[in-house]
Amino acid sequence: MLTILDGPMGTELAARGVPTPAPLWSALALDRAPEIVSAIHREYAAAGATVHTANTFRTKRRSAGERWEALARKAVAIAREAVPPGHRIAGSVAPLEDCYRPDLSPTNPGPEHRELCEVLADAGVDLILCETFPHVGEALVAVDEALRTGLPVWVAFTAGPNAELLTPAEVLAGAREAASRGASAVLINCTKATRTRSYVEKLAAVGIPFGVYANAGAVEEGIGWGDAVRGAELHADLAEAWIQAGATILGGCCGTGPQHLRAIAERLRVKE
Repeated sequence: MLTILDGPMGTELAARGVPTPAPLWSALALDRAPEIVSAIHREYAAAGATVHTANTFRTKRRSAGERWEALARKAVAIAREAVPPGHRIAGSVAPLEDCYRPDLSPTNPGPEHRELCEVLADAGVDLILCETFPHVGEALVAVDEALRTGLPVWVAFTAGPNAELLTPAEVLAGAREAASRGASAVLINCTKATRTRSYVEKLAAVGIPFGVYANAGAVEEGIGWGDAVRGAELHADLAEAWIQAGATILGGCCGTGPQHLRAIAERLRVKE
């Protein structure tokens, strides 16, 4: 059975003219443009997504300060209200520092990941998605803390935009360890779509559901950031290859949008 995960929040907000500055990035829109956050969730649902990631990527203490918990709960509530009944809400747990700087990963990330996981569970998410981790060790700590909630836990590793941060073998090793600890799905994300196939093929050896939500890559590749129709079809071409490799969870990351998910969903309907 194939599952369509939603697409990015941050780059969609930016494309719609909503500022996403550090340190809050996409979370700033929870206060300044909650109606646009809601609209993006609705559009992903209309495109075919049935698992929706709440806008909690940056709602952590070190990014949001004292308001982190209120913002996390608000993000979950917005997502829940925006999508149809029966769709699942995933709480996003991200690296404490930079997604492309594994060298900045803290030595003791457990307590901060734990408090966010506990709030996400209490806010009513259906699963926790530990995502965009370039540091395998921190990813595994996040998985452990998420599993404490009793919810299903997915983990997504990133090799970075140019596939330089983690090798396919390193992702496989991290995915296997996450699965042994109790993760119920493993993914590769925020690596450009044209460089993900080798990672997807490695994930097939883990033995649990796996998938990919890649970013669009460079503008000149033509998958995102521009021609929506042609780019979405190119993305769907790649998705078909991921499915052939055994992937059952498909979505989009930076530079993609609702049209990319719709193209995948339409391909799947044609093949039914």
